Amino acid sequence: METILIRALQLIMSLSILVLIHEFGHFLFARLFKTRVEKFYLFFNPWFTLFKYKPKNSDTEYGIGWLPLGGYCKISGMIDESMDSEAMKQPMQPWEFRAKPAWQRLLIMIGGVLFNFLLAIFIYSMILLAWGDTYIPLQKAKWGMEFNETAKAAGFKDGDVLLAADDKPLYRMNTKTLMSIVDARQVTVLRGGRQATVYIPEEMMTRLMGDSARFAGFRLPFVIDSLFAAGPAAQAGLLPGDSITQLDGKDIDFYAFGLDRQRRQHTENASHQIQLTYVRAGITDTVSVVTDSLFNIGIMVPSPPIERVNYNFFTSFPAGIRLGVETLQGYVWQMKYVFTREGAKQVGGFGTIASIFPGAWDWEQFWYMTAFLSIILAFMNILPIPALDGGHVLFLLYEVITRRKPSDKFMEHAQVVGMILLFALLIWANFNDVIRFLF
Repeated sequence: METILIRALQLIMSLSILVLIHEFGHFLFARLFKTRVEKFYLFFNPWFTLFKYKPKNSDTEYGIGWLPLGGYCKISGMIDESMDSEAMKQPMQPWEFRAKPAWQRLLIMIGGVLFNFLLAIFIYSMILLAWGDTYIPLQKAKWGMEFNETAKAAGFKDGDVLLAADDKPLYRMNTKTLMSIVDARQVTVLRGGRQATVYIPEEMMTRLMGDSARFAGFRLPFVIDSLFAAGPAAQAGLLPGDSITQLDGKDIDFYAFGLDRQRRQHTENASHQIQLTYVRAGITDTVSVVTDSLFNIGIMVPSPPIERVNYNFFTSFPAGIRLGVETLQGYVWQMKYVFTREGAKQVGGFGTIASIFPGAWDWEQFWYMTAFLSIILAFMNILPIPALDGGHVLFLLYEVITRRKPSDKFMEHAQVVGMILLFALLIWANFNDVIRFLF
């Protein structure tokens, strides 16, 4: 329960920051072009409001709603989620959105997306400045990688060391590397001291999306380096130096660092009693441990060979920009698979988003995930779907090119259609979460 609360708190805090920055982008450009902003709200406020404040001599009401599904910046003379069609029937005023030139309206609409992307770059830069960049070099993985079932079916074998994809060297396990592997015709690996070739089948990514485990993780000997004092392993009597050899009677020689096998072995958030066989000073014994996952028994294994790159204030920003651009490229690359049968099953709602945050508070991971979500929010909002910023941008570009402005009635209908699509997606995503939780 504590883990769930910590993840929920991180999710709400992260989304609150992202929504405020996004809406501030719209607000700033609106005020820059002397467009009146009637309301600036964190969260939605149907029926009632938790807090609201309107400064003296200000046209804007600031507030906090009770429904944490986003926020809004209500701009005068604009058809948005408020669907205030009556206001659009009144004579046009010079401070209204509809009275401004198309290029100004365009900047107002992309302001939120722009600020989200700039926020992600800034956060990435500060992460690199504060904590540096750490990674495990692929070619220094002494015990190689452990692969999921789809990768093994393609020809990879546990213990392989990834060397190159289509003769382009691979350095670290991240989305960029996965992109290179999936899009390659062949991947070169080091297997048993010799180079071997794995030929990548078509629709490799579609197949990977059907597997609950990640593509690969680093193999490490399952030897206990240290234990958490109150953890299940310590309470069961395990000690540093113990070598775990079996789980419920099945051999486990290695700990797969970074390979999520939790869903295959145990139901998330459901505690089970597992039997661990270990070797201590040449003597084999077995203990019972109550846990929700083999990887959550409160132990640490010896660290893999980690390399660290440090940045100063000036070098952190170019590196942050590169990381932001690579993250966006990786997300866009993955999006093309969402519209497949397997991809639709992987779409997740608030439960999925919360699960990517760590179960214990970690500021580095919190800010890393906040930057990642900021890029997702920017990309999703710029999609040319009515009711999103991208839908408004699409109609504005149409106006700029044709010099014809879509009618208010058309914009109202488009807004309704867009909101229906978004609510359907929201329902589907959270329905997937419920199905994953139950089954």
